[in-house]
Amino acid sequence: MNYKHFFRPVLIVLIFISSLISAYADDQPVVQLKAFLANSKSLTADFKQVTLNEAGNPVQTSYGVFYLQRPGKFRWDYQKPFQQQIISTSGKVWFYDLDLEQVTIKKLDESVGSTPALLLSGDVSLEENYTMAQQGVEGEVQWVKLVPKNDESSFKYLLIGLEKDSLSGMELSDNFGTLTRIYFSNVKLNPFITPTLFEFQTPKGADVFSE
Repeated sequence: MNYKHFFRPVLIVLIFISSLISAYADDQPVVQLKAFLANSKSLTADFKQVTLNEAGNPVQTSYGVFYLQRPGKFRWDYQKPFQQQIISTSGKVWFYDLDLEQVTIKKLDESVGSTPALLLSGDVSLEENYTMAQQGVEGEVQWVKLVPKNDESSFKYLLIGLEKDSLSGMELSDNFGTLTRIYFSNVKLNPFITPTLFEFQTPKGADVFSE
C-alpha cells in the first residue's frame, strides 16, 4: 500500500478541521459554521473515514477517535483496520504507523502550498482563500462547500457538515480522483483534554523520516 498517497488526503482533511477552530466567516451561507467556530475551544469525537476511488467505490474504511484543542493541536487515533496516529502541535505533524514502526514528521509552513494548512498560522483568512457557499440541507445536517481560490491547490473542494451546531461530517475531493468522507459521532464540545495527549514520543526502534 502507498502510505504517502493514503496520508495526503488525510493530512489535508485533519489540518483543515483543526484550522477551522481559529477561523471566522461572516458570509450568510456559513452562519451556522461561524457559530460552531466561535463556541469551540476543544472537541473529541469518534469517526468513520471512507476513502473512495474515481469510480466511487470504497477502497478503505477506517475507524478511530479524534481529539482537538485550540489553537492548532489535534490527534487522530486510527484503531481499525490498522493502528495509526496523527498528532499535531507546535507547527509540526507526526504520522506514526504501528505496524510498520515508522514515523514521518511534516512541518506546517508555506511548503504545504495553498492547502488549508496555512490557516493554522493565522496569517491567511478563510474568506480570502476560499469561495464559500451553502450546499444544502440533508436531514438535519447543514452543508457548506469551500472551493480554493488558488488553482494550484491540491484539492478541488471541501464540504463541511454541521448538525445542531456541532460537527457532523466532512467530504474532501482531491486532484488525484480520490474522495474522502469522514463521519463523526459521540461529539463532545469543549471537554477537558490532557495536554500530554498532543505530545508525541518516538517509540524505541521506530524508523523516523522528516520532511
